[in-house]
Amino acid sequence: MRRRRTRERKALNAEINVVSLIDVMMLLMIIFMITAPLLTGGVDVKLPKANVRATQVDNPIMISVTRDGTIVIETDRVARGELRAALTSLATRAAGRTIYLKGDEGAPYGDVVAVLATLREVGLQNVSLVAEPQAAK
Repeated sequence: MRRRRTRERKALNAEINVVSLIDVMMLLMIIFMITAPLLTGGVDVKLPKANVRATQVDNPIMISVTRDGTIVIETDRVARGELRAALTSLATRAAGRTIYLKGDEGAPYGDVVAVLATLREVGLQNVSLVAEPQAAK
């Protein structure tokens, strides 16, 4: 006797397996959490310590004065003679944005004050000085 094979139809599995997608998403989230603090921009400046509280501003403009007196706006080095022109052009595109002035703790005080005075002269009023919070006692 010949045996007939009857095909049993299995039910179709129409589910999407999202476990691997969740794994990839979590990995990307971890990578972004690690790299985001490195993307703050600016120059490596050793900030003075003070009794300050941390604030967070979206899309600030960073101006740095290094130990040797070099002035850096965002990532561009600016000569002292070109500072006023650079800040004037910055004033036209920085409407409503906060400016962070970072002065190295070893930078001459006069250099930081000169940059601050020039900022005020060209009409940039929303300027904050940046410092590191002191360690808790």
